[in-house]
Amino acid sequence: MTQVPLFDSHVHLDASEFDPDRAQVLASARSHGVQEMLVPAIAASGWEPLRALCAAHAGLHPAYGLHPLFLAQHRDTDLDALKHWLGSHTASALGECGLDFSDASLDRERQLYLLRGQLRLAREFDLPLVLHARGAFEQVILELETFAAPLRGVVHSFSGSMEQARRLWRLGFHLGIGGPVTYSRARRLRGLVASMPIEFLLLETDAPDQPDAAHRGQRNEPCRLIEILRCVALLRGETEAVVARTTTANARGLFGC
Repeated sequence: MTQVPLFDSHVHLDASEFDPDRAQVLASARSHGVQEMLVPAIAASGWEPLRALCAAHAGLHPAYGLHPLFLAQHRDTDLDALKHWLGSHTASALGECGLDFSDASLDRERQLYLLRGQLRLAREFDLPLVLHARGAFEQVILELETFAAPLRGVVHSFSGSMEQARRLWRLGFHLGIGGPVTYSRARRLRGLVASMPIEFLLLETDAPDQPDAAHRGQRNEPCRLIEILRCVALLRGETEAVVARTTTANARGLFGC
């Protein structure tokens, strides 16, 4: 097991799935070398609990935003509320935000309205973005390309094409790689991870979601970032220590930790 500290760049440690044993989950992560985590919010109702959680534990870094899957929870005033919140609370990033076109019941125009508002806030507060782009990589990239000013951040759980990845790198965005890369059927993703510039690579679990292949169907946990590390290092033909050291430095640099 690597002795280099690991940074989980996307973990929902505040999720209700962890309510029964959050302290043990956190302790297990630490014992596996996961010393820092970026914890993104999904809705305004979660901002204060997330702030309190991150304040109570060293190495937890909050991101505040409005997740596209939870449109029913977002009010018309939430963008103004987010601006006020960011003006009075320390944040490591803005998110989780983005687009999700995998569910036809989600209003695309409302998603775009909320995303564009959050892009403006990221620029105003000089914060990196944590972007969700399920079924919508092309549209998210177009939004970034047509935005009036430079932005930075990470597209988490990336599964797009090499050309889309290159466009994101040109924009200064990182790719978050997690459990899906451990599945042998994910040939395109595994090929991309094997050859991509390591300076744009971040490791993530997205716990409690997206478990690795060895834990299919189980609740995911941040301690399993070590499985992502092992797979990525093997795919790239590099040591775990090199991948751990570089991805941790990438995350710290992006999130200002």
